[in-house]
Amino acid sequence: MSQIKLHRNTDWTKSITRDRVFDEAICELTRQEERVLDLGCGSGDLLYRLKKEKQVQELGIELDSEYVADCLARGLRVIQGDLEESIIDFDDNAFDLVILNQVMLSVPNPLDLLENGLRVGKRVVITFPNFAHWKIRLQIMLRGRLPVNKDLPYEWYETPNIRLATVDDFMNLCQQKQVKFLEKQFISQGSNGKLRPIIFRPNLRSSVALFCLANHHQNIKED
Repeated sequence: MSQIKLHRNTDWTKSITRDRVFDEAICELTRQEERVLDLGCGSGDLLYRLKKEKQVQELGIELDSEYVADCLARGLRVIQGDLEESIIDFDDNAFDLVILNQVMLSVPNPLDLLENGLRVGKRVVITFPNFAHWKIRLQIMLRGRLPVNKDLPYEWYETPNIRLATVDDFMNLCQQKQVKFLEKQFISQGSNGKLRPIIFRPNLRSSVALFCLANHHQNIKED
């Protein structure tokens, strides 16, 4: 099943608040003048900020033609295409940083996308909603319904997420694949929009997660 069929009617404006939660952190993880690939870049908000503040050599991949037009109007280098198909065409280590901001769970083959991201990028930043958050567990247990909130803003019949993941699930996968953890950040976003960093028991207490990764064979230079 193609991403076009899955996402053609998705209202991406519903997830704007969640999608911007880690922008500051991603900016801090990006070095000056790096080659950056943003997969599923949307209208280019993050990519534009990185180009302006870090003078990156940017490239975005986006499926939605209207978002591609928005990016081009902002002077960004963006290609319209399917994420999983487009990334195959890039050479190994073609980028210093690959960004997967809230898109990994919305593709048919997230493991393939992750492995290709680690192949073409020296580092990969991934963010996703944590489906093991205690509020999700409580709502399913007490109400028997899937939650709709700031981190999961879609009803079950319209969500672009076709995969579910938890913090522990993702960490276990990375350990199995011998992927290096360069950075981990966990946040709980309240109903009032207030963000709170989570350190203790993130699988239970964080609503969204960020990981910066590298392949085990990559020799990453620390700042």
